[in-house]
Amino acid sequence: MPPGQAAFRTRPAACRHAAAAADAQAERLLASGPVTTGGENREREAPLRRPPQLAMLVEGGDRKGLLHDMTGAILRHGGDIHAVEIVERGQRSAVYWELDGVEDPESLRRELQEIDVVAAIRQLPSMFQVYGKRIIVVGAGAQVGQVALGAIGEADRHNIRGEKISVDTIPIVGEQDLANAARAVARLPRAVALVLAGSLMGGRVTEAVDEVRARGILVVSLNMAGSVPDHADLVVTDPVQAGVMTVMAVASTASFDIRRVRGRRF
Repeated sequence: MPPGQAAFRTRPAACRHAAAAADAQAERLLASGPVTTGGENREREAPLRRPPQLAMLVEGGDRKGLLHDMTGAILRHGGDIHAVEIVERGQRSAVYWELDGVEDPESLRRELQEIDVVAAIRQLPSMFQVYGKRIIVVGAGAQVGQVALGAIGEADRHNIRGEKISVDTIPIVGEQDLANAARAVARLPRAVALVLAGSLMGGRVTEAVDEVRARGILVVSLNMAGSVPDHADLVVTDPVQAGVMTVMAVASTASFDIRRVRGRRF
C-alpha cells in the first residue's frame, strides 16, 4: 500500500480516538459539579472558574527582585497564586494579584506594605466577580457577529439575575490562525466555552477542538462543512441560537444540561 494511502486511512481512527478521549475528559469535569460564579456550589467548582479569596493591586516603584519579594510574602502567609498580571512597569509598577488560601489577609497586606518600593495596596473585586465566565467566539466576521448577538442578549437576562457572563469575539480566517485561536482558549483566564462560527473548519482546527475539550472547555460549532462539527459538544445551525444556547449551557441561572444534548445537531 502506498505510504500516502496508509496515512490517509489511519488518520480517521486517530481522530476518533482523540474525540473519544475529549468526550471522556469533558464528562469527568462536568460530573465534578456545576460551573457557577458563586453560591452553594462554590467549593465544588474548578479553581479557575470561581472567585479567588483575595484580589489586590500593589502599586509603587519598580526594581529587580520586586516580584520575588512579593511572592515570598505570599508564601509565608500560605497563599496560593491564582493569577498575576503586571499592569504597569518602568519607573512605576502595578502588580495585580489574585490569591487563595491566605491565612491572614491583613497580615499579608502589612508585610507587602513594608517592601521598600511599595506605595499603596488596594483590595479589589476579582476579575471573575467583575467579568465572570468568558465565552469566546472565533471565526468569520458575519457569523461571529450573529453568534455574539444571541450570546449577549441571553447573557443580559442571566446577568440581571446575578450571574456574570462576558462574551469575547475575534473575527479571523485561515486554518492555522483558527487553530491557534481555538487552542489558546484553554489558556485564557475564566474561559468556559468556545464557539466556532464559520462555513468550513477541519484539519488543525479539529485537533485544537479535541485539545480544548479535553481541558474542560465547552465547544459549540455552527453546522458547517468539515470535521469540526463531528468533534464539538453541540452543533447549532442558526448562529443567533448558537449564542443563546452556549450561554444557557454555562449559566448557573439556567436549567440546561449539556450532557443530555451532547453530540446532537439543532
